[in-house]
Amino acid sequence: MEIDDLDDEELAFSRNYFLAKELGGSKKKSSRKLADIDVVDEQELRAAAAKIEPKHEKEIAALIASYKSLYSKWEFELRCGFGLLMFGFGSKKALIEDFASTALTDYSVIVINGYLQSVNIKQVIVAIAEVLSDQLKSRVRNASGSTSKVHQPFTSRSMDDLFSFLNGSNEEDKDCFVCVVIHNIDGAGLRDSETQEYLARVAACSHVRIIASIDHVNAPFLWDKKMVHTQFNWLWYHVPTFASYKVEGMFFPLILAHGGTAQSAKTATIVLQSLTPNAQSVFKVLIEHQLSHPDEEGMPINNLYAISRERFLVSSQVTLNSHLTEFKDHELVKTRRHSDGQDCLYIPLPSEALEKLLMELG
Repeated sequence: MEIDDLDDEELAFSRNYFLAKELGGSKKKSSRKLADIDVVDEQELRAAAAKIEPKHEKEIAALIASYKSLYSKWEFELRCGFGLLMFGFGSKKALIEDFASTALTDYSVIVINGYLQSVNIKQVIVAIAEVLSDQLKSRVRNASGSTSKVHQPFTSRSMDDLFSFLNGSNEEDKDCFVCVVIHNIDGAGLRDSETQEYLARVAACSHVRIIASIDHVNAPFLWDKKMVHTQFNWLWYHVPTFASYKVEGMFFPLILAHGGTAQSAKTATIVLQSLTPNAQSVFKVLIEHQLSHPDEEGMPINNLYAISRERFLVSSQVTLNSHLTEFKDHELVKTRRHSDGQDCLYIPLPSEALEKLLMELG
């Protein structure tokens, strides 16, 4: 009886399914499109989101306090050669930066914002090498009172040479290392396999220690067994903060929102604030030229160099090229050919956004 009842139920289900499909197919389809939705301005949507009152503040404060009690342990683990990997719901940016500014004051710290759309890994490794070089020179100077020999600039060295320097072989300098903080090591700018392999090689260097965060559910698939256990040598810490991804989310458009002039200027300002003052000043020169010459294809690189050198913003063409590489990596400037054959630089923002950006930088 039970089997017969089950067969009747399945038959009824099948009949109803095909009946529903038949009735559904006979109805008139909607002509509405997603593009017809009247989306709100992104700035308004972010402003509304910012007004949402936080909840469970006492519980979250107690949670953060419990993480801070681990600072001395984390610092010891870094000295022992481990990498720290923070995961869990909520932005870990403030927590990691507080740890670095509180417990890592005896070390040099470099911060990489992996949530940016593009990150130049060669420049990152060069920056780490330069910081380590300054540390080693300072140690030699304090010990002997003399300065070390001038070496080939790191920017012109190969990746293998850079890794060789970061790995070091001098036993006396084994306790000298640079701490590298990577916010969102699984971010868009670092997610490709080649970049992850370079980061793993950096982490394996004797003069480098890594503190990183992840947020993507599939982040562990970025690494193989060797990278996890031998190169990064991760110690995993579950540290949910329930904090807003306000900064990280600034570089991604919100759902059902379109970006406006103010949003474009604000995003560019945040990116520029991560660059040096001289780089910001060079970018100002580009803005001023583009606003005063709106009908031109852009600013010739030679003209930019001449003005930047005149204002003591750069000392050589190499320095300017370094700034331009940063601008291009962050998609702040683009290049196009002038009618006379010269390569020109232009900022892909409307005049209103440029004026607002100039005010922000000013």
